Amino acid sequence: MSAIRLTQFSHGAGCGCKIAPDVLDSILAKAGPGAGHTQLIVGNQGREDAAVYDLGDGRGMIATTDFFMPIVDDPFDFGRIAATNAISDVFAMGGTPIMALGILGWPLDKLGADVAGDVVAGAQAVCRELGLALAGGHSIDALEPMFGLAVNGLVELEHLKLNKGAQVGDLLYLTKPLGVGLLTTAEKRGLVEIGHQGLARETMLEPNDIGPELAKVQGVHAMTDVTGFGLAGHLVEVCRASGVAARIDFKHLPRLSEAEAYRRQGAVPGGTLRNRQALGAALPSMDEPHWQWLCDPQTSGGLLLAVHPSWADDVERLGRQHELALSPFGEVVAAKGDTLIEVYG
Repeated sequence: MSAIRLTQFSHGAGCGCKIAPDVLDSILAKAGPGAGHTQLIVGNQGREDAAVYDLGDGRGMIATTDFFMPIVDDPFDFGRIAATNAISDVFAMGGTPIMALGILGWPLDKLGADVAGDVVAGAQAVCRELGLALAGGHSIDALEPMFGLAVNGLVELEHLKLNKGAQVGDLLYLTKPLGVGLLTTAEKRGLVEIGHQGLARETMLEPNDIGPELAKVQGVHAMTDVTGFGLAGHLVEVCRASGVAARIDFKHLPRLSEAEAYRRQGAVPGGTLRNRQALGAALPSMDEPHWQWLCDPQTSGGLLLAVHPSWADDVERLGRQHELALSPFGEVVAAKGDTLIEVYG
């Protein structure tokens, strides 16, 4: 572990820094839907993971950017996590990442250039592992450390997956357990037991490279990755885009069980409450354990899938090939009124 504690130099951490979705809506309202390019398949008019441009040969170019302030103390690990998180947007749409550019904001008066170099080296290691080029980027002198990537990828348009498309009767899957926000908050407060140290880091470092294979499964109707808005926030995006609602069995929700003890100690990220408030009536009233888990902001979280039941075996088989034990935690149901997520168990 580095002697540098990066998390002490920033007011937020990871995807928990994201602007709340309701505030983001008010910002984007002034920007409008974009220039209306005929080859722009996906732009800023929806809550998709990335933009997609039709190349005219059956393929689409995916473009995304994601950056944040440190969620771990070690610079190399911060770079690895930030890169894994940014690249996930391409995987979530069924694409293959091909090139990335770095985005670096660095307080040079507080942290040396050598520390920033470790961050970039971490990102380079992930890009090398996943087969894409880290080809350059841009840096500024900033008040707080921040890092991320702008990533381009390619996708066969017939396999492009979006938030919208979920159908009544679909089963819901999540490829990574929830709880990263709780664990990283506990780590920042010095509450994490020795046996639990590094658990959040290892979860965040698992790439969502199963995405392109899942996208080729005909019965996968919608796919997105779960990040700063929490499972509830991203599931509501799927529901609104698809004109449906969701029913969750809390007992079967993938969770890092080790995080529950820290939740009870109050290690709840500030972004959790912001996520809850932003959802309003879309998430019904429920006790603290339920909404705090559902709204826990994830950094480099898993893929959320809506899958036709007849294709469940194919999805679960792919999971096993990637050493993921996938099982449904809920289902898509018909929308009735403002409430879009029903929780039981």
